Amino acid sequence: MVAQNPLLSGSSGGKRWSLIKKFNATVINDIWPETLFFTLVATMVAFVSKKTDHSLAISNQMLTVLGTVLGLVVSFRTSSAYDRYWEGRRLWTTINLISRNLAHLIWIHVPTDREDKAAGKLPDGTYPKVPVVKTIIEKKSMVTLVQAFSVAVKHALRGEPGIYYKDLYPLVSFLPRFANTDDHTSELLPIWESVSGERPPAHPDHVSRTMSSPGTSINTKGLDDSLSFSEKQNGGSRIKKRRFDPEAVLPEVPSHVPLLPARNPPRTQVYDYLPVLLVFKPVISLFRHLFTSLRLRVDPREQGVKDDRKRDGLGRKVKPEIVESSVPLEITLFLSSYLQFLLKNGLLQPAIASAFTTAIISFQDTMANLDRIRTTPIPFAYQAHLRMSMWLYLFFLPFQIFDAFGYLTIPATAFGSFLLLGFLEIGQEIENPFNYDLNDLDLDDFCLTIQRELHEVTAHPVMEPEQYVFGPWNQPFAPTDRRSAQEIIASVTHHPHRPPHHTQSTDDTMTNTHDRDRTLTSEFGVFDVGHGPMGSIRQTLLRNWREVSDGTIEKSKSQYMAAAEAAASRKDVEAQV
Repeated sequence: MVAQNPLLSGSSGGKRWSLIKKFNATVINDIWPETLFFTLVATMVAFVSKKTDHSLAISNQMLTVLGTVLGLVVSFRTSSAYDRYWEGRRLWTTINLISRNLAHLIWIHVPTDREDKAAGKLPDGTYPKVPVVKTIIEKKSMVTLVQAFSVAVKHALRGEPGIYYKDLYPLVSFLPRFANTDDHTSELLPIWESVSGERPPAHPDHVSRTMSSPGTSINTKGLDDSLSFSEKQNGGSRIKKRRFDPEAVLPEVPSHVPLLPARNPPRTQVYDYLPVLLVFKPVISLFRHLFTSLRLRVDPREQGVKDDRKRDGLGRKVKPEIVESSVPLEITLFLSSYLQFLLKNGLLQPAIASAFTTAIISFQDTMANLDRIRTTPIPFAYQAHLRMSMWLYLFFLPFQIFDAFGYLTIPATAFGSFLLLGFLEIGQEIENPFNYDLNDLDLDDFCLTIQRELHEVTAHPVMEPEQYVFGPWNQPFAPTDRRSAQEIIASVTHHPHRPPHHTQSTDDTMTNTHDRDRTLTSEFGVFDVGHGPMGSIRQTLLRNWREVSDGTIEKSKSQYMAAAEAAASRKDVEAQV
């Protein structure tokens, strides 16, 4: 089968990309101004040398040496950037794995049936039972925190502080440090304040979330209030529903500030398509700033006293001081507190507690490594020197190759510029693989994958093995024995244990030797599996291994014939026995 060409196929990385999207994913729109410039230099060299008596050609002695060195340096630059890209992907795989394992530990190994020792003993000397629904809500909420960790890491890596995002706030809004329970609003962590400096209200019930009592209909008034509040958050107008809206499956929790979208990519500007205009960006920014300042100098009565206090003398908004706090760290602290609660109440076995602790430590280690990749770029001196060396090499390239190429100097310089500048730009782009570029890691998809897997874990019912192992759909000894577990158990005859030092006659010994070939002794007794082609359970398992080994290893025709003859011989020997 011929491998798909990524330039011609309709998809990339499992997702369908349009032609425009594929073009934007390349580095052509980033390097074409430089490529055009060096091509124009080559054109000037070719026409001046051909059309005039003055030749601009110079010796090409340094071409090979400098080209080899520069090529090695560019290769090292690109390889270093790809190593960071690959390490970032590996660390996200680790987050996925740890999230699944931690969800398994919480959902399967944390007991649901437990005693409420805080309520005191009953008259009969026992403790009352904790309602099962409370323990299930507790475990499901902790699994939700595990899901929130990956989302918090995604926003942290993209330089988006705080929790007020549509895919993060609903997952962590129930935590005590985030919910305001008294009038001491000044004690809230600054990270839980909005970027604009707005503070949450003193009481969390500022929005009606009242639901009707059990057995009655839903309080539609509270639902209408919640909907109207959501509309106000969106600027008083409904947002057009998208075809793909993963935030729709999250809890609907009201917020005192508008929630930012799950994705906040930078706006596409004209500079993205015409990088040559970046030269004029400082001048344009200066005129834009002056225009904005003049427009904001209006009557304070129109602007409001509150808004006037948030601007300086020039009319510019005063940015509030924000003390950043690591949201992933906060989540791991709550998970550690939950582990301490389980250990204090004796609800975890030591081995499970050790695995729980290891998972939390691995979360912190992975986040630290991801933050190291994000905050440690290639040194500026290295990047600047490499870029300037590349420009000088490409500038003098047409002067050195004109004698050998003539007018072909123009396309040769264009191709060389496209090749070298392209690799240099690729290294620059994938150096930090956590942003919104098309070639960056798809962090949103990683988080959605973790979300699906964790919901699959919580959808798993915790049952005893006897509830599904001994049913009619289980054939444990297939392919040798196609009977179901229910049929096998129905045909089993139970014998009591013999005393360990029972004195037997010679005839009894021979009889026991014959019985040992067709029985299996276990802690539950001696099970007679009967006569016939099945033989003992040990023999059945041995045949099962042979048949599976023969059926799962691809063989040649001669090997298949030899295996069939060997199987027929074994059957003849067993029939004679």
